[in-house]
This record gives sequence, C-alpha cells and structure tokens, in this order.
Amino acid sequence: MRSLEEMAPPMTARSVALSLLLGSRPPRLAARDLVRMGESFGVAAPSMRVALSRMTAAGELTSVDSCYALADRHLERHRTTEERISPRLRPYDGRWTMAVVVGRGRAADARSALRLDLAERRFGELREGVWLRPDNLEAPPPDDEDLEILSARPQRPVALARAVWDLPTWAGEAQILLDALDGDADPAVRFKAAAATVRHLRTDPALPPELAPGGWPAERLRAAYETYRADLSGIGRDDPDHDREKEPA
Repeated sequence: MRSLEEMAPPMTARSVALSLLLGSRPPRLAARDLVRMGESFGVAAPSMRVALSRMTAAGELTSVDSCYALADRHLERHRTTEERISPRLRPYDGRWTMAVVVGRGRAADARSALRLDLAERRFGELREGVWLRPDNLEAPPPDDEDLEILSARPQRPVALARAVWDLPTWAGEAQILLDALDGDADPAVRFKAAAATVRHLRTDPALPPELAPGGWPAERLRAAYETYRADLSGIGRDDPDHDREKEPA
C-alpha cells in the first residue's frame, strides 16, 4: 500500500496551475487568484507567473482580461476527467463483459496503448490478454480489431472480482486520501491529496454493490473530493480583494 507521499509526489508550478484549473468549474481563474493560491500551496509568486506565461506561449492556456483558462487540449482532459471520476452506471444483471486480445504481431507501443485504454475503461486483467469487468457501465469497451468482446455470467462473481482487482489495497489507499482531505488538514496536504484523489478514482473498478467489499469507500472519496473543490473555489471569494479588478500576472 502506498503512502500519501507516494500517491502525491511533489508538484511543479505548472502542475499546481493545471490542478487548480482542472478542479475549477468553469476551468477559468483570474491571474492574481492563481498566484495567490499557488503561494498557499508552496509555489512562489514569480515561479507561478513564469509557469503561466510559458503555458500560455505553449498553447496550454488562454489568457483574456487577466484571466487564464484551459486551452482546447486540456479542456478535453477536463471533460474526460469529470467522466472518469464519476462513471455512469447501469443496472447489473450478473453478466460480465470480457475483452480477449486475439490479434498478434502488434508493436509494443500499440500493445501498451490498448492496455491503457482497457484500464481506463475499468477493465481488469485476469491473465495476459484476458480483460473483464461486470457489465454495469454505460461506456462501451474499446472498438479494436484485435479484441474479441464476449459476454459471460461467472459462477463466483465475488471471488472473481477479488482475483482481478486488489480491492483491500485500493480501499486502504482511499482511506489515506480521505484522512488527508479532511477539512482540518494542512491546505498544502489537502491540495496534494486532491490531485492524488483524481488519479485514484480513475482506477476505481466501479463494482456493483453486491460485488464490492463492505464499506467500499469510493462514494465517500468522491464526496470528499467535491467538498474540497467547493472549499477551493471559496478561497477567492474569501479574499476581500477578490471582486476588485484583476491584475495581470
């Protein structure tokens, strides 16, 4: 099981800026707020200003009226992140979806991309080339010519879920993040934990309740993350100068 430090490595000025914008609704913040919030998370104001300028020059951000917003490529990341931390579910009737790799001779990078796509869609690997999950997600499996998609009804689905995913470790790491997201924790610790929470929720297998261990913490972790996002958006409103004219970075 990883520690908080392993789940949330040190963040650069660029990664702090992206995390702040990706966590905002809409993903747009005034320059002075980005600088001020960065300072509260250990990023010096000059470092944040330099990072924002470089990100704008590189096409990662747009800057209008002293406000920064995510550019198109990060807007897509923002959209997919929202979807992947809160997957859309449908009723579970006992069936599982299997994705079996039948193609041969794929290049190593293509094999890695397919594995990543399956994992992002919350499939677990039972053995090499055999991926599966309960059929309770709205999102379809990958459309890949080297995959054969099958439907199965396991005889022991609870045991199968525990064979495919390391559920105790996932739950234990989720509890570490829940503790770090607590409102009384240090702001810098909460910020790092929030960034790690996004990554962790993307790996939640999203099991039906009847297959998940008792007390499965995924929904509590999502709720804690949403509470943190609300708290973060209130930082600017709590600033007495927030509604004044924004300064350029």
